[in-house]
Amino acid sequence: MEPIDSPSANPSSMTTRSAGIRYGMIGGVISIAYFLILILAGVNMTSGYWNWIGYAITAGLIFMAHKYYKENGNGFMSYGQGIGISFWLGLISAAISSVFTYIYVKFIDSSFVEMIKEKQLEEMEGRGMSSEQIDQAMKFASMFTSPEAIFLFGLLGGIVVTIIIALLVTIFTQKKAPEPTF
Repeated sequence: MEPIDSPSANPSSMTTRSAGIRYGMIGGVISIAYFLILILAGVNMTSGYWNWIGYAITAGLIFMAHKYYKENGNGFMSYGQGIGISFWLGLISAAISSVFTYIYVKFIDSSFVEMIKEKQLEEMEGRGMSSEQIDQAMKFASMFTSPEAIFLFGLLGGIVVTIIIALLVTIFTQKKAPEPTF
């Protein structure tokens, strides 16, 4: 017996998972393109307003996924459904972009990790940290800059950041179904 929420039970039914996966795939492709643009431009993507642009893109994708869900469903979306859509969006988008980043860092440009470490070193020197503090911080940072760690933190961070942004965006995109009157 098919679950009621299953798309095959009713071909016209819209699920939070299907809307989230659709926009998660779009988000994954956009994330890869954005990553490559920043790499080619040679910008420091670990800080600054580049992160804020990424957050704005994520908020826009969440908005579009919620709109798609409402337009292709019954016209309504609860707060919980909006968060569910966003979870799937974040999971798929983060998985796609994290796999790409892992492949890029591990096999295409292994100097990427060294570039990140150099930028961190410059920032610490700019803050006036002593050489002992910098050495200790760099030892700690090297644990988090392996291709595997970048993959793991990209995946988990992508999901968490998407959910955090969704908590705010969904306040404005939810559309509660009217209460039935008897």
